[in-house]
Amino acid sequence: MPAEWEPHEGTWLSWPRREGISFPGRYDAVPALWRAMVTTLATGEHVYVNVGDEAQEAEVRAVLFGHEAVARTALDASAATSLATTVRGDRVSLHDRVSLHRIPTDEPWCRDHGPTFLVRDGELTLIDWRYNAWGGKYPPYDRDDAVPSRIAELLGVRAFHPGIVLEGGAIDVNGRGTVLTTESCLLNPNRNPSLGRAEIEAYLREYLNAPHVVWLGAGIAGDDTDGHVDDLTRFVAPRTVVTAVEADPADVNYGPLRENLHRLRAAHDQDGRSLEVVELPMPGAVEWEGQRLPASYANFYVGNEAVLVPTFAHDNDAVALDVLRRCFPGRRAVGIDATALVWGLGAFHCATQQQPLAVHT
Repeated sequence: MPAEWEPHEGTWLSWPRREGISFPGRYDAVPALWRAMVTTLATGEHVYVNVGDEAQEAEVRAVLFGHEAVARTALDASAATSLATTVRGDRVSLHDRVSLHRIPTDEPWCRDHGPTFLVRDGELTLIDWRYNAWGGKYPPYDRDDAVPSRIAELLGVRAFHPGIVLEGGAIDVNGRGTVLTTESCLLNPNRNPSLGRAEIEAYLREYLNAPHVVWLGAGIAGDDTDGHVDDLTRFVAPRTVVTAVEADPADVNYGPLRENLHRLRAAHDQDGRSLEVVELPMPGAVEWEGQRLPASYANFYVGNEAVLVPTFAHDNDAVALDVLRRCFPGRRAVGIDATALVWGLGAFHCATQQQPLAVHT
């Protein structure tokens, strides 16, 4: 499995449904965020969008191609200006770089229900993990579970079927043989109750070509996935990770994130070399109707030309953007207000799935 910062052929997203459960009573604020993701990423790669039927396809086309204005309220000013210029000046390019596919989904979290793409001997392949909506929490999920096989059929690529439950947000790789994950998720009995640590490591080694696993502990408050690593710690280079750290000792996330920081400082990569650990702040408590939401800057997504960074109208937004700009100096770090997105308990990494560039496609 290539690292996320390695060249992409494209990025996959699943368009949200008004009747879905992710954004109850809040859907109207969401399509502009998907448009912001698509237009930002399309400057550097193809964007594949899953839609359910003719009616949803018409809705998506209207949002993406029906007007030239970029939703400036969702983007920081400089990014909005750049994207507006790009779309106005090269509308054909946007059409050419975005394609819609009739692959119905239950919810829009393509990181978790989508395939894990691999490059094997220069050839694109994918893994079709089993999917059970984060431990059976949100039935029905049969359409989501079918997405990888539908994409494999569409692309004409080989699919591997490990037969275990695993979501894309539960793992993060350096592309060299090390994978990050959490005990609270991958060892949770609501996923694979008959499998222990050694068995899970064997699957990761066999299917991801990742012989070394760095285990973190628990996730952040409000995360209904039981602690996905993509809200906590991410590889930004083969030996470097950024990890979320809460500065307020009174915050519920302080202890778990401090424990993960200690584990990372003692960890090593597949070659036995210590990891370089860069601290990423947290945005404080983001709540909706008294419910703590899993807001984290670690849920960024690395595209070919841009890094999508969730922001939350907090003083630490600028700090997080600066950290990630320094981690990815050849890319634009684009801050997009993700408050409406985290109402659905996810952010940009949760909504995207990279398709790596392969020699043979």
